[in-house]
Amino acid sequence: MTTDVIALTEQMPDPWTLMAGLMSGGPDTSVAAAGDGAVIQLCDAEGRPLASVEAPMLVQTPGEIARLLGPDAAPVTEPMWWTEVRAATAAPNSPQLAGTIATRLVGQLGGAVWPPEATAPDGGAAAVPGVTATAATAAAQPAVDVLTDKVAAVIQDRPVVAMTAWLADALRATRTSDRGLQIVTPRTARLTLPLRAALSGLPNRWVVQDGEGGYYDGLSGSELHWQDGAFTATGTLASPYAQLAETGEHQLLLTFATRHPADRDLLLGGALEATWQQLTGAAPAGWGTAEPANLPWDRQELTDLARDRAPDPTLLVAVGHPGRPAIATLRVGRVPSGVEEEVTLALGYPKDTAPPLDTLLELAEQLVTEHGLVSLLIQRRHARADLTIPAHLEAPPVPGAFLIGSEAVQEIGPAQARRSPLTDPPVQLGRGADAGLYYPLGDGGWEAYQQLMGELYREAKRKGNPGGAGGH
Repeated sequence: MTTDVIALTEQMPDPWTLMAGLMSGGPDTSVAAAGDGAVIQLCDAEGRPLASVEAPMLVQTPGEIARLLGPDAAPVTEPMWWTEVRAATAAPNSPQLAGTIATRLVGQLGGAVWPPEATAPDGGAAAVPGVTATAATAAAQPAVDVLTDKVAAVIQDRPVVAMTAWLADALRATRTSDRGLQIVTPRTARLTLPLRAALSGLPNRWVVQDGEGGYYDGLSGSELHWQDGAFTATGTLASPYAQLAETGEHQLLLTFATRHPADRDLLLGGALEATWQQLTGAAPAGWGTAEPANLPWDRQELTDLARDRAPDPTLLVAVGHPGRPAIATLRVGRVPSGVEEEVTLALGYPKDTAPPLDTLLELAEQLVTEHGLVSLLIQRRHARADLTIPAHLEAPPVPGAFLIGSEAVQEIGPAQARRSPLTDPPVQLGRGADAGLYYPLGDGGWEAYQQLMGELYREAKRKGNPGGAGGH
């Protein structure tokens, strides 16, 4: 049974209701605050954590609960208060304790416990006996199960492991302490795209249990073993990972950046909204700083948050409407010339459903002329339509087109920018000095992309600036 239990309630858990739930450990337990007050911990008589309860979150985005929790959560409809209860790995009977806390909350406020089997059979009336931690907390972050000088390891047993607020906190803590974040899951687990992106870069890893006592990297497939306080790769491909599964489903991936002057009238999210509208027929359904993306889409609120956090960057998640799989990460940051938005957008398509590729040229021109596009890379891949990442091999993405905005065209030089080595010539988008260029890659894939990059930034490389302007 998972040590993570979620109380999905119709009403907001108030402090007294939370306190009643936390008394599930009996009279020998105490309550303490952690995470700057955002987490309440139930501790044993020695002060060691038994369970942590995250601050309740109101999820207003339609379909977001079912996206992350699966069919078992289908009867629950938004808006709903989401309260996570995480039991300490080192405490006996901790799963029962987490389930009882969640059951008490649901009993008082209405709703449902996830997973359903964690619901306490007596409605949570009886305290859970014999709950005592056998080790001190691993770290100040309640999410961490094992802490070493090299990594913080988090054990997860969920069908879909998302970039939740407490995992985001754990990731920030590891960066501050020069550690990696390594998430350990069973083979059946899948990652969301925001969490997959967060785990990029060693020593961060997705550590998958192979079911036979071994481990492998869920993103690269390399067998792993625990050595000197971290999971490290052996260089051997794990057989469970190598089993390529073709479902006939596919994804459309767009990675782009826009840049704007930093004036007080700037409203962020315009390029992302325009792209979403063009490809799905609607704006994003919701957004947030983590998953679940709990807030209805609102560009003004998004802008206000980024402005409040400036000059520090802001990383956000946006999701689509139920039945139209789409998810994006948006990073907002200051650059010398203004404000830059970096977007990775993925859209899923079931078998026998084609992406609207014929609209991409029109979309690209809109991004160049109206949204200050710096660059755009369009890719396709055969992968799950629900946009989750399984712990086995999937076909890699293949680039279909690349686009640079007017700033990059002028920096490279208009003549050089039009000197494409590809079969199809670039398409001009916009007019005069404000025009961008769209490069169809045809069936050339990554080889064609590399040839194009080599030609576009040949002069930049000669001058010692291999990145050039607008490159990916």
